[in-house]
Amino acid sequence: MFRGGRTFATVCVVGLVIAAAGCSSSSKKTTSTSIVPAPAGLPSFYAVPESLPTVAGALLKSEPVSVNGLHGTLYRVMYVSRSLRGQPVAVTGLVAVPNTPAPAGGYEVVSWGHGTNGMADKCAPSLNPSSDIPLANAVLDQGWELTASDYEGEGTPGLLPYIAGVSAARNTIDIVRAVQHLPAAHASTHYVVWGHSEGGQTAMFALQIGPTYASGLNLRGVVAGAPPSQFKFIYNFLKTSPFKHYLLMAAGGLNAAYGDQAAPLDQVLTPYGMSLLPVLQQGCSDYIGQQLANVDFTRATKTDPFTVPAWQKILLANDPQGFTAASPVPLLMIQGGNDEQIPVASTQLLAQHLCGLGQDLARWIYPGQSHAGVIEPSANDMSHWIKDRFAGDVTPDTYQPVGQPNVQVTRCPNK
Repeated sequence: MFRGGRTFATVCVVGLVIAAAGCSSSSKKTTSTSIVPAPAGLPSFYAVPESLPTVAGALLKSEPVSVNGLHGTLYRVMYVSRSLRGQPVAVTGLVAVPNTPAPAGGYEVVSWGHGTNGMADKCAPSLNPSSDIPLANAVLDQGWELTASDYEGEGTPGLLPYIAGVSAARNTIDIVRAVQHLPAAHASTHYVVWGHSEGGQTAMFALQIGPTYASGLNLRGVVAGAPPSQFKFIYNFLKTSPFKHYLLMAAGGLNAAYGDQAAPLDQVLTPYGMSLLPVLQQGCSDYIGQQLANVDFTRATKTDPFTVPAWQKILLANDPQGFTAASPVPLLMIQGGNDEQIPVASTQLLAQHLCGLGQDLARWIYPGQSHAGVIEPSANDMSHWIKDRFAGDVTPDTYQPVGQPNVQVTRCPNK
């Protein structure tokens, strides 16, 4: 349901390289009589109205979902977000509502940015809401509501715009807008965005666009777990690594986001590489990796994309190292000291860059922890930080994480 494990963790860094009108209440039915049928093998809920409201955050439909062990009530939702090219798009996701009575003003919301799990419709996390129940319960037990977008293209028409940071950030923010129109959600307009790995990139772009993209909401903080950056330095490693298929995922995803003119595939992929693209819609991450395991990507790729002006522009636009101004929203970065997926030095460089811009930032490094292994020891510390943000406490937060001994803490401005 709210994924945070190894598969998406690996993909997130390397894949970067090629690197309210129309709203309805809780109902399975839409008001449109013309629909795009659900993708083959998916439930009828994933059928999409052909005509969409133009208002981002419009709730198209919802349904309760039965799941064992959840400390709350779960809903599957479909809502409207906006593509990078300015078009309304249907997106699906999950909403978990606590069992405890809603406080005055509604439940504060934690919006989760999921990590890489593939690019096909069948990979939509909302199809399997029974996974990662402990993670969801950790949020619900705090009295917070949890939203989790599938992202555009997973479960809905089109290919996932993989690694397009603003796209995923919009999807993650718009589901918070959508639950304002779900009466059973009792949702507050106060929210925090949390993501890990590829979801860390989502969180970073939510930090950048949140204050202006959704003026009716109040973004109180952002937690970016192992957020990837420094894309320019990884391409040559990927071509001969076990993760080489992420080059194809990034090429296909960014082309889906920006279109053929802005992201011309034939400038970075050979005809052989182009012939491999259909694999992206045939299965999820493990399947793609298996199908492309023996592919010689020196034959599939033409050149380092940073030597192609159109692709260099796109890659830099999706790297948080390219941010040019601080956000007024506090940022927490979390990472394991033995992260095998995203170099710790990369988040150090990112933190230094953001501090130089005047960003309110804390960075916690948990010694000895792996990329995904850091999630458990940091969970209570992160909850403390989020609770402080919802309480409106002063920042930078002086809280010292205690999830394990000797957590390395960096803050800016220093305090």
